Amino acid sequence: MNIIISGLKNAITSYKIELNKIVSDKGVLLILVFAVIAYPIIYSIAYKNNVLTEIPIAVVDLDHTQSSRTFSRMIDETEKISVDSKCLNLKEAETVFWEGSVKGILLIPSDFERNLMRGELATADLYTDAGYFLLYKETMNAALKVSGTFSAGVEIKHSLAAGSSFNQAIEQQQPLKIEMFNLYNPSGAYGSFVMPGIILLIIQQTLLIGIGMIGGAGREKNKKKAHTELLLNKNVFSVIFGKGLAYFSIGIFNSIFCLIWVYDWFDFPNKGSLINVIMLIVPFLFSVIFLGLTLSFWFKKRENSILFLVFISPIILFLSGLSWPVSSLPSILYNVAHVFPSTLMIPAFLRIRTMGVDISNVQYELIFLISEMIAYYLLACFSLKYFVKRQTIKENKSIN
Repeated sequence: MNIIISGLKNAITSYKIELNKIVSDKGVLLILVFAVIAYPIIYSIAYKNNVLTEIPIAVVDLDHTQSSRTFSRMIDETEKISVDSKCLNLKEAETVFWEGSVKGILLIPSDFERNLMRGELATADLYTDAGYFLLYKETMNAALKVSGTFSAGVEIKHSLAAGSSFNQAIEQQQPLKIEMFNLYNPSGAYGSFVMPGIILLIIQQTLLIGIGMIGGAGREKNKKKAHTELLLNKNVFSVIFGKGLAYFSIGIFNSIFCLIWVYDWFDFPNKGSLINVIMLIVPFLFSVIFLGLTLSFWFKKRENSILFLVFISPIILFLSGLSWPVSSLPSILYNVAHVFPSTLMIPAFLRIRTMGVDISNVQYELIFLISEMIAYYLLACFSLKYFVKRQTIKENKSIN
């Protein structure tokens, strides 16, 4: 019983000391509080116009017929594309394109209507800026839909001219009707897809950087007095637990702000139970915190943590599967990425929050995060014990 009471006292003392370090360090507060609040809001505002619309293009109509004008007008009436320029020839359209006024060119050849009347293949050329993938994708998809609708109208007219009834013409043109439904992200918005994962990475990386800055500052100024006082009874486990609670207090507030308020403000997909989300967030935060504490004991200077963790942030983002499918990553890289809690947290969180699955459907990820939390906790304890022991030996040698 005395051991438990002593451990609790050490944990509380450690909690107070670590929280005081955080509050008294303006740089750490900037990272742990301001950055976590500012980044999700800034990024979410940038993605607020989730879907690209009214993409400007130029039309070069060399046919000047009723069919070509109808096709051009159908293109302009789509939500995605806006015909901003009508050019006399392709060279004039190229000039407008290179000036940046339009993002694509639609070329309707001079034999467009003639081929349609003959029942031959009619073509229209679309030139788009493939250097900007989203512009290219939206422009191409909109043009393909218009082309399909226009072609269907031509086929129906030919069937009616051949003596078919209107219903027969419709059935002949589309014998198999396909209805499409966008699951989990109805608008098809890029922001709704990428921001939930980005927010988790922001929470993770700011925690790691903030913890590393505290650890590096302590090593740089040789402030180990708090460690030695707390370790007089060898209760290293309560020391690390107290430190972890200090960062958890900040981390849970940041998580509530980002994953509840920011979600609500920007209408990100939210189908999961809040209880299931909390069950994932708690081991995730402690895993990140204990990993950060482990790393912090090895940073000799404050700047080292910033340089190292900022350097690996793009790597973690890439290996998370947000920017590139996990199935296309080399297995060795993906396995190494499991060192970071976000690797499994992101897909598990998205399945709960976006798809609305139950916690039992992410059981593997939950067990892995809990195991990672325990492993990093023990590793942080051993790292602290080793650090204090080494510092004590150095001091004894200097005295002698």
